[in-house]
Formats: sequence, structure tokens, C-alpha cells
Amino acid sequence: MKSKESETLEFKTSTSELKEAVISISAMLNKHGKGELYFGIKDDGSVLGQMIGRNTIKDITEAISAHIEPKIFPQVKTKKIQGKDCIKVEFHGNHRPYFAYGRAYMRVGESDKQLSIQEMEDQFVRKNKIFWEEEISKKKLSDVSVKTVREYMQKANAAKRINFKYTNVKTTLSKLDLLNRGRLTRAAEILFCNENSMEVQAAVFATNDKITFIDIQKFSGNLFSLRTQSEEYIKKHIMWRADMSESRRKEIPEIPVRAFSEAIGNSLCHRDYSNPKGNEIAIFKDRIEIYNPGKFPEEIHLEDFFKGKGRSILRNPLIAETMYKSEDIEKWASGLKRIYDECQTAGIRVEFESISTGFLLTFHRPKWEQGGQNRLVEGLVDRLVEKLAENQKKIINLIKKNSSVSKKELSNKIGISTTAIDKNIDQLKKKGLLSRVGPDKGGHWELLK
Repeated sequence: MKSKESETLEFKTSTSELKEAVISISAMLNKHGKGELYFGIKDDGSVLGQMIGRNTIKDITEAISAHIEPKIFPQVKTKKIQGKDCIKVEFHGNHRPYFAYGRAYMRVGESDKQLSIQEMEDQFVRKNKIFWEEEISKKKLSDVSVKTVREYMQKANAAKRINFKYTNVKTTLSKLDLLNRGRLTRAAEILFCNENSMEVQAAVFATNDKITFIDIQKFSGNLFSLRTQSEEYIKKHIMWRADMSESRRKEIPEIPVRAFSEAIGNSLCHRDYSNPKGNEIAIFKDRIEIYNPGKFPEEIHLEDFFKGKGRSILRNPLIAETMYKSEDIEKWASGLKRIYDECQTAGIRVEFESISTGFLLTFHRPKWEQGGQNRLVEGLVDRLVEKLAENQKKIINLIKKNSSVSKKELSNKIGISTTAIDKNIDQLKKKGLLSRVGPDKGGHWELLK
């Protein structure tokens, strides 16, 4: 048999594994609401055949009926495969969560995972209420960015993950399962409407804490635009060096672009969209943090993902499936491993942390040549100084020449009152560009470093 086990297909060598089969059926029902199971086939697809007696079909049917709640009514029949007798069990149900032998399971890849209490609660939520991304949006089809949908379809077609072409917005979104009764879902709103509830806050801080920021921005737009804006922000505010070892000059970033691009994509895809808090990017002198308000599933070990053994549990399956088709993410739990592998290759330390309010990914910045980071900060300060009022620029330039200059001397040299000097200094302090160390007499000024 050519097929392989999947989230909706399970093989058992014989009815000696009947209890395990019942558990697999409940797990597939909880994940997809349907599935197929065969007796007489090994898990690698090799057909062994199954001894079928007078009561075999009856025993399977009764075991399923007795040990799965709520009850289901599967089709159980014999089937010849490669000339050997096998048994096919076909089933479906819309009343999850389903319990097998008093416990709830979820199909994850080819395995059956027992659900935690929190995951069971999520199943009850799904039973009584559709998830946030499936709800009908207040946006209309006319609010969808046609340009974004066209560009998305070009990428998805090039990736060969979609076998239909763009015709119009309504038909395309319908085929992507992003419409609910002909209206936009919230998933469609986030993915393709330029005006929506999503935003990303990004900031560069002067030190290793959140006391003084050099730059702060808020990004809005559709999900694909947010990803691009976020990536460009990091590219702009990290260090780059030139590699001249080859015939052509090559610019090398301190953090691999593929690593933080993957991190941003995963952050936007897997966040909790019912939480009004936005995603965040924080760039410090020693690290870059990417945060999203979406807690990592309980009882899942992050280390498993680094080893390639982690199983995907999707918070936003509609958004994830859409991004997967355009290769904006890899759906099958490979994102964290790809980030980890990229950083390992580049010698960058990366940390993944599930915190009380969401998920935090931290890239630790390398210590490049002495003064490299200072020059980066100085360049940012220079850009900020260019935007200052003329008198504030003069104050900065005079303090650069003499950090002990008094307010009275500043007043005389600039030609404005000491009261005006005080007001301008207060503004510079608020911008984080200037601080006072020590008393008025005997102290000195410090510019941001």
C-alpha cells in the first residue's frame, strides 16, 4: 500500500491492537472530525493481512461503541488490499471532544497525544464557539487589498502549493476557506485588509534595559506588510560587516536574516489574536527580543523542536495554512528548529521562552569589533539630532566640546535666556539624549552613548 500514516490515516497490524486503534480514532476525531483506520497493515504501509472470523467486525464495532464518548457510528468492512484481507474503519463526528477509555487524545502528526486540562478546555470552547479567526469580520470584500491577494497568489503558485489561479478576490478567498457564509472571516481581515486591529511596536533602546529609547515605531497593515516592515526595521538597526574574501563584496548581518525573518513570521502566525496586545520587537545593545501574545502549548517541550521531534499544534490553522501555501512559514513545526540551526551555524546564541503573557524569542548580539555597537548608536543619535530644534542642536554641539559647560555659558553663547536653556534641556532629557551627572556646580553633562 503506497499511503503513509497521517493525521487522518492510521494502520494497525491486527486486532490485537484494538485498544490502541480506539484511542487513535478518538484522537483523529478531536483533530479533524474524521479519519480512516486499517487493520492488517504495518505503520510503514506494508500489507500483512488480517485474520477475519465470524465476530471480528462485530468485536471492532462494539469496542468503538463501548469505549468512545460521545458515541460514533463508524463504517467497518472488509477490504482486499494487494490480494490480502484487511479491515477498513471509516468514521466521522462533530461533537468533540471525544474520549477513549475516559481520556481525551489529539492526533499530532502520526501520533496520539493525551490532552492536558487546558487543551480539553480549548476543545470545549471549539465545541460551543468558533475560534476567533473563523468569526465573521466587520470588514467587507471591498476592504481587501487586491494587490496583496494577487501578490500572495503569485507566491503560492510559484511554490506549487496552490493549483488554481487568481480570478477575483471573492473566488480566491473562498477557495482559501477564508469566507464564512460569503463574508470575510477575521483571518481574511488580518491577512489581506490593510486596515485591521493588528499592530507591531518596534523600538531601539540605548542600553540593555527599557529606560531610554533611541527610536520607537508602530507598524500597521495586513499581515504580510507587517512582516516586511518588521524585517526591514531589524535590518536597519543591526550591524553589518563587509566580507571581501571573495571577488564580490558581501554584506553580512550580525544576526542571520533567515533566522529573524522566520522568527517574525512565526510570531505573527501563532500569536493569540483574541488578545488586544500587539507584537513587539525590542532591540537592545546586547540582544534583540521578538515577543508575541500567544503562550506556548502546555506540556510541550521546546527542546523537542530543536531536535526536529516537535509536533505542530496550531492556534490559528486558517492563518497558518494560508501562510504555508505561500511559503511564508513551514507548517510542520520546523520554524523553531530552522531558527535554532541558522543561529548555531552563525555562532549566535538564541533563547526561546514561554512566559506568563506570551512567547519570547531572544537573539543575543555578538560582540563585533571594539566600538562597533557604539558607532551604531552614535549614528542613530546623529539622525535624531538632525530632527532637533536649532537651539537644541547648538546645546548638543557645545556640550560635545565641553561637558562641564554651565547653563549661563550656554545662554551667553547661544544668545537666549537661561529659562529658555532650561526648557530645551528638559526636552533633550525627555528624548533620552542628555543627562546630568552630579550637582550644578562640579557636575557635568552626559550625551547618550
